[in-house]
Amino acid sequence: MTDYAIDARGLVKRYGAITAVDGLDLAVPAGTIYALLGPNGAGKTTTINILTTLATPTEGEARVAGHDVRREAARVRTRIGVTFQEMVLDQDLTGREVLDIHGRLYRLGGALRRRRIAELAELVQLGDALDRRVRGYSGGMRRRLELARGLMTDPEVLFLDEPTQGLDPQNRVGIWSYLRALNRERGMTLLLTTHYMDEAEELASQVGIVDRGRLVAEGAPEALVSALGADVIRVRGSGERGHFAACARALPFVTRVDSPADSELVMVYVDSGSRRLAEVVGAASGNGFAVEDVTVARPSLGDVFLHHTGRALRD
Repeated sequence: MTDYAIDARGLVKRYGAITAVDGLDLAVPAGTIYALLGPNGAGKTTTINILTTLATPTEGEARVAGHDVRREAARVRTRIGVTFQEMVLDQDLTGREVLDIHGRLYRLGGALRRRRIAELAELVQLGDALDRRVRGYSGGMRRRLELARGLMTDPEVLFLDEPTQGLDPQNRVGIWSYLRALNRERGMTLLLTTHYMDEAEELASQVGIVDRGRLVAEGAPEALVSALGADVIRVRGSGERGHFAACARALPFVTRVDSPADSELVMVYVDSGSRRLAEVVGAASGNGFAVEDVTVARPSLGDVFLHHTGRALRD
């Protein structure tokens, strides 16, 4: 292993006229949890496909666990685990058979397979269901089985594409607990994609935001949030939003103003929301903007995400 478990430079992936990944750089230190965020179609899954050797980059290079994904694909595969966004489990098999077959594919010996299955069944709390057919598993149980399968080879790097999609809050918190334990106790590097901002804040020490195939922001979650300002005053109304936004930007204590084109909101980032509220609302007076609702809150990772990617719907 190098200092970076994942090191990608200038990754490009084109499908005909469509550029899914556009010059992306990514460096994930070994032993960390990294969350890749982005709107639908931003290039997150394509990036994971490249890093896990399922897709070949059109341009650029990447190394995972110290090995080149293009020239040393077989070596990369022996050092990684993957759970996919869409669950791919044979429903006619039992949970034990799913794990055993995966171990056989990686040429693990029988004794090692049995030991790993027992360890993982305990880790993801599937011991009582291991000999039942997968078709009888709940969604949460299937996710946990997929996680166990991804861990069967004791990987150095684990890739998780939307690992808690569709799960109820209890199962999500359970998965978070397993992932933190893998990172803390085994020093495993995790790269996950997620649409859940709270998931990224709970798990990741570093976050990267991808939009239109490019990395548009990166850093620790708390640092990205702090960069927006101490508080955000969200002003909803009708009329001349542009004029109001310009007046708000001119106030000396305002650090940033966002006024998405497809929203009635103007978001004003200030050093102290309660202290500056009256002046911000006052900036709307006489500017053809009618204030209908005002809220004050601390910025969140969701605010960071929207600031860098906008609010427009994506396909």
